[in-house]
Amino acid sequence: MVKKACVVTATRAEYGLLKPLIQALNESANYELQLIVSGTHLSSEFGMTWHAIEQDGFSIDAKVDMLLSNDSSTAVVKSLGLLCIGIADAFERLKPDFIVILGDRYEMIGVATAANIFKIPVVHLHGGEITEGASDDNFRHALTKLSHIHFTSTDEYRERVIQLGEQPMYVCNSGAIGIDNINILPLLTKEELAKSLKLDLSIPFFLMTYHPVTVSEQDIIKEIDDIMSALLSDGLKQIIVTLSNADVGGRTINECMRKWSEKHPDRIHCFASLGQLRYLSAVKHCEAVVGNSSSGILEAPSLFVPTINIGNRQAGRLQADSIINCEPTFNGVSEALEKISDSTFKKSLGSIKNPYGNGNTVKEIMSFIENIEWSTLLSKKFFNIKTY
Repeated sequence: MVKKACVVTATRAEYGLLKPLIQALNESANYELQLIVSGTHLSSEFGMTWHAIEQDGFSIDAKVDMLLSNDSSTAVVKSLGLLCIGIADAFERLKPDFIVILGDRYEMIGVATAANIFKIPVVHLHGGEITEGASDDNFRHALTKLSHIHFTSTDEYRERVIQLGEQPMYVCNSGAIGIDNINILPLLTKEELAKSLKLDLSIPFFLMTYHPVTVSEQDIIKEIDDIMSALLSDGLKQIIVTLSNADVGGRTINECMRKWSEKHPDRIHCFASLGQLRYLSAVKHCEAVVGNSSSGILEAPSLFVPTINIGNRQAGRLQADSIINCEPTFNGVSEALEKISDSTFKKSLGSIKNPYGNGNTVKEIMSFIENIEWSTLLSKKFFNIKTY
């Protein structure tokens, strides 16, 4: 019997990671793919990235508007309420057999809660991880408890999901799904990327993404000013910036980045979204991935590219040896730039091992869900770990 597999996505980064799984579900005779699109996908401010989903050849079954005109805590909470209203209508109409969600986004709390009320099994990717600098950590662990099947990116994270009381038989270490894209996508040459971005990439460049640190009261503007000043001090390199998400403080970061780009139009180039192909191609050809995005931790090591991981947003994640951690200060970033310029460090990049797998995640997931007894999933039993 063909099952209706409903994938829910609310951000460009999330869709980029889920794309190979969406493709596999779409091509399988065992599943009818359904796509629900929400969040920043539907916002002109964030690039209207739902168009990219359709350009990839996928049909969108439901669009759920939720974003309000600002990113204050009040607006974010109200937007979550709007999402719950819209997702209820979508589930009622589409009647999926299971849903697929990823990661730690607050939007997915509304989605997973609605699915549980509708008695729809939830498949969750990237549970068990720790990001100490983000309140997303709380959302991630809450999503684990609202989910029924779990695909983690490492064995350590699998153990943590089990520690949260999930049944081991439903927790699979599949590796990080983003690495699949590196193996699957025909990444652009530097010349092709330059043409697509309309930039001169014969000049070396950094690739930067900086998101709000959602558990701290940091001075975002000062951090951005310090970071950009340090990067601009490193020779004549360019900076390609992919703008921030819709978390509290995201708009402040984006406004600050745009002001820096206006001051230095020849060296700083801002994009609301590059899309997965151009983004990973930019990772491949850049001098370093800079900022606090998870892509610098999860994907960059598989392309043997260094990461300057700024601040504590990703603190707690397993890291490859290609990652240099620093404080969000001028001196901190400057010292990190010196480290990645070291000849010994550069030589070591070719033998970097990524702790998040080798790019077989989608195969692992598809094989695992083929053998699930779906009828028994909804009556979850807490798994007690024996203590000594």
